[in-house]
Amino acid sequence: MVLDTRPTPDGGPATGDAAQLVRGVSPVLEVPFHADGAVDVAGFGRVVDYVLGTGVSSVMFPGFASEYHKLSEAERAELTDVLLSRTRDRADVAAIVAVQDHATRLAAQRARSAVDAGADLINLLPPHYLSPSRRAIQQHVGAVLAAVAPTPVVLQYAPSETGTSLDAATLRELAGEHPNLRLVKVESSPPGRLIAELAAAEPPLPSVEGYAGVQLPDAFRRGAVGTQPGCSFTELYVEIWRRFEAGDHAGGDELHRRLLPYISYWMLDTELIIAAEKLVSARRGLFADPYCREPAHRLDAEEIRMVDRFLAEFDTMLPHLG
Repeated sequence: MVLDTRPTPDGGPATGDAAQLVRGVSPVLEVPFHADGAVDVAGFGRVVDYVLGTGVSSVMFPGFASEYHKLSEAERAELTDVLLSRTRDRADVAAIVAVQDHATRLAAQRARSAVDAGADLINLLPPHYLSPSRRAIQQHVGAVLAAVAPTPVVLQYAPSETGTSLDAATLRELAGEHPNLRLVKVESSPPGRLIAELAAAEPPLPSVEGYAGVQLPDAFRRGAVGTQPGCSFTELYVEIWRRFEAGDHAGGDELHRRLLPYISYWMLDTELIIAAEKLVSARRGLFADPYCREPAHRLDAEEIRMVDRFLAEFDTMLPHLG
């Protein structure tokens, strides 16, 4: 995607600004594996095609839902290329490529390489191993932002998964120093207060809500511009967001209420929701095997029945994809 990143005369966002495509539902892509644990590259291509076919304007890869920490460098590079081959020539969709390296040098190099390969935005997960100081985290984030400027960056704040502690003042300071920090993915629990504080900043710092959309209605009402869940039932999130955006808050709340018993249970553990979403996708015919690389959560009989109840309840909205 070739973008005009110059601001408009009134100081507004640039025409064709990729960050403006991160609105509504922005799914994190899962990675299918064959039964022997090898990456199912063709299956991943079907995942990308399915998600883009739901009408979303951005996708993210690789994240926790992608089992990024279980991919080799070669696998990660190959899958990223599969994604970018489908997005780099499209002006209506943005590919957000994630960077999770703990070493600042490596994170900056990976982010720069992703941009050179065609990534429209970078999703940056701050370092967290061995509890780096807040100052060290800020320096790391600042170095990556500088390395890819003016490419927009989404800063991922996932305290439950990483233990990292950031506040609105720190995020606003980073955005003030680095204008290409354009969004924050807020996965604190609950996320609403931080989303509202960032939305009230001057200038506002937009947020997307994560954590499988468990707090999506509250996040929307507090100013979130999007949600970034997994991808195996993207249609449900798209419909919830459509209802909220159209002013049908009662309808959005009702559909989310039906979804909540499933996602609130699955999000009790990250490996659990990865396994559940993999089974949903396999049941829908998106790929053949729901295998998750070890160590992984193995769904028990009741959890498998729960997935099947979920698919039965939403069968009219989640067609078979095979």
